[in-house]
Amino acid sequence: MELTTERLLLRPWRESDAEALYQYAKDPAVGPIAGWKPHTSVENSREIIRYILSAEGTYAVCLKNDGKPIGCVGLSLGEASNLHLPDTEGEIGYWIGVPFWGQGLIPEAVREVMRHGFEDLKLDKIWCGYFDGNDKSRRVQEKCGFVYHHTNKDIHWKLMDDIRTEHVTCITRQEWERQK
Repeated sequence: MELTTERLLLRPWRESDAEALYQYAKDPAVGPIAGWKPHTSVENSREIIRYILSAEGTYAVCLKNDGKPIGCVGLSLGEASNLHLPDTEGEIGYWIGVPFWGQGLIPEAVREVMRHGFEDLKLDKIWCGYFDGNDKSRRVQEKCGFVYHHTNKDIHWKLMDDIRTEHVTCITRQEWERQK
């Protein structure tokens, strides 16, 4: 399935995207703050596409003008989420390459995934989260209408094998409809 916005195409990842993915995912300013290690090679990126980014509801964020991935946005439903949600709820995750920071592209992508979740999938609530210090991610969630729900202090984050504090936000379908 593909989703579109004014400037973006959100589409499934393809193994042929590995070079473009590596270009942005190798940057240490991107992955660690979002909870994953920088990619180490094009082949590493290809494996991540194959085994992680190929999951249902995970999209390459591409500019419409060239269709090349510059980031990622995903909606994990129910038990597939990090938060182990009921089937009527989902969790959004996202990142974008450094050259595209500050252009409003990820809020645009997140809003479209929210629309898809609430209108097409009929979800009741969508969750999101960010780690301490990730102010850019916090701002995306604020811009998209997410409201603070709780903080998980001193959690072990397996992907980075470290201890983190995670702030969790959410928005209900009713809140989203009021904001439209």
